[in-house]
Amino acid sequence: QVQLVESGGGLVQAGGSLRLSCAASGLTFSRITMGWFRQVPGKEREFVSSISWSGGNTYYATSVNGRFTISRDNAKNMVYLQMNSLKLEDTAVYCCAASLDVGDGYPPDYDYWGQGTQVTVSS
Repeated sequence: QVQLVESGGGLVQAGGSLRLSCAASGLTFSRITMGWFRQVPGKEREFVSSISWSGGNTYYATSVNGRFTISRDNAKNMVYLQMNSLKLEDTAVYCCAASLDVGDGYPPDYDYWGQGTQVTVSS
């Protein structure tokens, strides 16, 4: 059974930082692409970042490029999202996702999703 469990969310002031973690189990972690998405109630889910199976390719949404950094540790079955210079508009539920597409790290679809962790940025 595949499980993705996020942690690290919370309340932070604008300009602050948070590090999200996602623990994966039930799959061959080194053979999958991982991504982070976020969603605000009433809005569509938004792509944030993704990372290829080797970690060699990373992709970011324009809105977070330069502020967020995705990384992974295949030995620990973990993927991380370091979020710096947080803005009010970064407030959302952040979910990690896994794709069995082991291409360039930017798959068209994801196969598994976590439940999400809330990130709230205050002024």
